[in-house]
Amino acid sequence: MTTVRPAEPPRTERRAVSGSDRILLAGVEGIGHHGVLAFEKADGQPFVVDIVLELDLSRAGRTDSLDDTVSYADIATDVMARITGPSFDLIERLAGVIAADVLDRPLVDAVEVTVHKPQAPVGQPFTDVAVHVRRERGVPVVIALGANLGRASAVLAVLTDAVGEIADLPGVRVRAVSPLVETDPVGGPQQPVYLNAVLLADVTRAPRDLLAGLHAIEAAHGRVREIRWGARTLDLDIIQVGRPGTSTELRSSDPRLTVPHPRAHERAFVLAPWSMVDPDALVRDDVSASAGLRRIGDLLADLDDTGVRPGPEWSPTW
Repeated sequence: MTTVRPAEPPRTERRAVSGSDRILLAGVEGIGHHGVLAFEKADGQPFVVDIVLELDLSRAGRTDSLDDTVSYADIATDVMARITGPSFDLIERLAGVIAADVLDRPLVDAVEVTVHKPQAPVGQPFTDVAVHVRRERGVPVVIALGANLGRASAVLAVLTDAVGEIADLPGVRVRAVSPLVETDPVGGPQQPVYLNAVLLADVTRAPRDLLAGLHAIEAAHGRVREIRWGARTLDLDIIQVGRPGTSTELRSSDPRLTVPHPRAHERAFVLAPWSMVDPDALVRDDVSASAGLRRIGDLLADLDDTGVRPGPEWSPTW
């Protein structure tokens, strides 16, 4: 059973703050089963959620079209589904998944979520307890994952762990992870076949900071950089930062971070899994030119022999 508090019904508000427009949806209330204690999960209790969306509403102000804004009703429905849905131990987790749901919608640049738990078993007199989180969409980033050292089950475990560890990096929000593919080694000494995948994320931290975080994850899994194109316990490469052809795109020839990746457009072990999660992706086939944008499917079609085969099934979490 779900309710909306009659004393303070959900409302919407638009206002400009620091150059950003906002939509406020406040007081969405439902009965949820979130909490650490057994009786909280069994009996349930009220949870109240406030949402603040940051987005550009100037076009909606001109067109008077719902297509140019966000449906408040849809947001409220999604919030209620999270409140009344599968239980979490912490309201911090509930706030995080609600924020992620909102950022999956087009147009939203940032979101603030406040989850109130007014009947929390605090053990002392109080009027409310709440968690407030803010999340930004960030810049889209493409990360390639690969590994080929050890037994197949160990390689799979390393890649699965790596997805969660990338998601735990500050300022990183994982949006999608491709299926695994098995690929033949390219260059270097004779070595086992690889398992490869591609991860799509939105990132609010500096690209060099992201790269340092990825290198730390590699090192934690025993990555040693001794033989070029040699076998490795874990390989994490930044393939693309931003959307090609837009102001968000980062193009750098710095040897410490060269993006877009100069050989990604000819590597099936990157293109094939990438196409599975973003079939409309645009990729530069000449990183030195201002033009050279091609659809990922066209690049794959140009390759004579991809050497790519379906990999084992996996269900990484983040």
